[in-house]
Amino acid sequence: MTNTISKLEIIYPSSDGQPMAESTEHYQWIVTIEGGLEALFKDNNNVFIAGDLLWYPVEGQSEIRRAPDVMVVFGRPKGARGSYIQHLEEGIAPQVVFEVLSRGNRISEMARKFEFYQTYGVEEYYVYDHLANDLVGWLRNHDDHHLEPIADIQNWISPRLGIRFELTDETLKILQPDGTRFLTYLEQAEQAATEKIAKEQALDMIAKFTAKLREMGVDPENL
Repeated sequence: MTNTISKLEIIYPSSDGQPMAESTEHYQWIVTIEGGLEALFKDNNNVFIAGDLLWYPVEGQSEIRRAPDVMVVFGRPKGARGSYIQHLEEGIAPQVVFEVLSRGNRISEMARKFEFYQTYGVEEYYVYDHLANDLVGWLRNHDDHHLEPIADIQNWISPRLGIRFELTDETLKILQPDGTRFLTYLEQAEQAATEKIAKEQALDMIAKFTAKLREMGVDPENL
């Protein structure tokens, strides 16, 4: 197994030598989107989600590759991968891809990315410019198999993911089907801390109530 992995690493490198993000804010957006999707599909073992993972769509042609900021693959199991080698994944291409623009992105580079995703089967492609607070998206037309612009992205609901995009004056909100907003790592930590405090307070109240019942000669176990 180790030899097989080593051979794959030679043929299909797991790194292209490029940095994942150029700034903390750029990185935060990638992590927020990837983490939000992981949370959304945490109970579905047949949805693979990855950030900045090299995708090789053509067997034997390792020069054909891209590392989407975030990609979602329906029909493939969760699990660690050094890269996404499509012919080893039952030929299934990522259906949804996200890119977060950075200052270093060039129009020519974005054009090459678009052509790649259109050529190799992406169904939904979203690009967020966090510096300008602008979101654009494309949806594959199954009649002519081209990615076509989404005319009105405001409150757009992803057909595959079920999430909704809401652009405010300040930022982009990504909402789960139940209306829960994708949270940053810091917001998730703060939420977990708040929930922990609330749980501790509830347990403390129960303990005090139980003690009071015992003082009154009532056995809580028999209630």
